[in-house]
Amino acid sequence: MVWLPEIRKKVIYLDQFFFSGALRGKDPRFKVAAERVKRMSHLQLLVAPYSSVHEDETHQWRGHEGMTKDQLMEFIKATSHGAEFEKDYSIERTQVLKSWEAFLKGQPPEYVFEDRDAIQGRLDEWDDYFRIDVGGYIRDIELRRRLKEDAVAELVKVLDQWQISTQTFDEAVSLEIHDAARQYLNTYLTMLKRHAHGDFSAAINSPIVAKVVEHMMHWLPEDQSLQERVQRCTEFFRSPYFSEVPYVWLSSHMFATMREMVKRGAFSNRNEARGRLSGMFEDIKHISLFSPYCDAIVIDKFMADLVSKPTINLQGRYGVEVFSLSNWDALLNWLDGLEAAMSEEHKAGVAAAYD
Repeated sequence: MVWLPEIRKKVIYLDQFFFSGALRGKDPRFKVAAERVKRMSHLQLLVAPYSSVHEDETHQWRGHEGMTKDQLMEFIKATSHGAEFEKDYSIERTQVLKSWEAFLKGQPPEYVFEDRDAIQGRLDEWDDYFRIDVGGYIRDIELRRRLKEDAVAELVKVLDQWQISTQTFDEAVSLEIHDAARQYLNTYLTMLKRHAHGDFSAAINSPIVAKVVEHMMHWLPEDQSLQERVQRCTEFFRSPYFSEVPYVWLSSHMFATMREMVKRGAFSNRNEARGRLSGMFEDIKHISLFSPYCDAIVIDKFMADLVSKPTINLQGRYGVEVFSLSNWDALLNWLDGLEAAMSEEHKAGVAAAYD
């Protein structure tokens, strides 16, 4: 038995480009940073969880320069020491249902964060030497690739509309939030119609967002009619409680900010835009879902610039340090600062644990 002091680890989200850059080994900046992350994790100061978005992106990857997707995924998991975020859809559901509960109880609409909402395990526990990886990926890779390509193609078409749009920024944000709310309600009502017409597979293969509304309905009195309960859900989706859901707030402001950039001339070359926007939806997804639970994120230059704009101000709103190749030295200094701030008790605990 060895006494170990209480700890509280920092959380960092490493974007896919970080892992692929480190694994390729061509740019020494990635290797240095990856070794620094591993050291801070070894010292029980930092955790770099991998996510379902990492898995989706990696399994869609076709390999590059002799690297396979399996090698990349193994590298990601090794760097994370097995730490993992909850599934993306689970975090989304948790955020909406917590805000729904606050709405029903008349509590303030500001979202209250809890680590357990997004991160498996506890940040105040010491890691063991070992991790056990249960492999397997069951999503349709080719379907996801095709949907991604279609989504990017549609986004490029929308750029023309954004360029001539007269909407204000606030109107664009409201439209994004309205569209998100409509998707929740419409998918749920579609699932009910399928049930009513005898399609009992609707309970299995309906979009996950439909299930979120189904959970919401269970919170309402059974003696209320379906119409009354749907109306109550609609009131929630039109309220500040929904617009304050972290992933809704971030994604709506990110798309609205991109609109403003396009109106000012960004992505004017549509062919180049297709390449630059190829990973846009995944980037917006992981930033809006995971970053509020992190102390720092490492993302590519474009996204770092986007979330640092005043209309988003990720660091100011959620206290997240934003790093990219534009401020790589700041990332290294931040990591070094974790070790420099170690208490003597923590150092003694590390020495005892790894003796």
